Amino acid sequence: MSDEQPARWLGEDERRAWINLAKVLLTLPGALESQLLRDADLTLLGYMILARLSAVPGESLRMSEIAEMANGSLPRISHAVARLEDRGWVTREVCTGQGRRFTTATLTDAGRAHLAAAAPEHVATVRRLVTDPLGEDFLAVGDAVGRIVETLGLPTEVLKSP
Repeated sequence: MSDEQPARWLGEDERRAWINLAKVLLTLPGALESQLLRDADLTLLGYMILARLSAVPGESLRMSEIAEMANGSLPRISHAVARLEDRGWVTREVCTGQGRRFTTATLTDAGRAHLAAAAPEHVATVRRLVTDPLGEDFLAVGDAVGRIVETLGLPTEVLKSP
């Protein structure tokens, strides 16, 4: 244990910044999801899946790619996609290739239309809760958070607008 480094405690300003960031991390997803559930009958994860599918060629992805995008387990993503499929917003298909079986999810016309209808109010909520309060700092905060995304080993590609 003598090889351990002493803890690098947060200074007062760092602690204040960390507590504020933690509040955002814990509260913002619920606020975004509440709006989506109320206005579009969509969870935040469901919205992100539809948005991701809309942004890729062929509007189709392997379930494992969706799980990576959402940093979720395959069972959790499978459950979320099944809910979208039940509503007619995606279809799933079992495929084979390179000696392996995999499932793809594809955005349907109804899913594309639902996403297009949900997007304006969702974007307005994102603006009200995030971009407007940050003002000119928004892009700098986004770049800084991008470094955390990279450190966590998460994909950093940007989605196109629906």
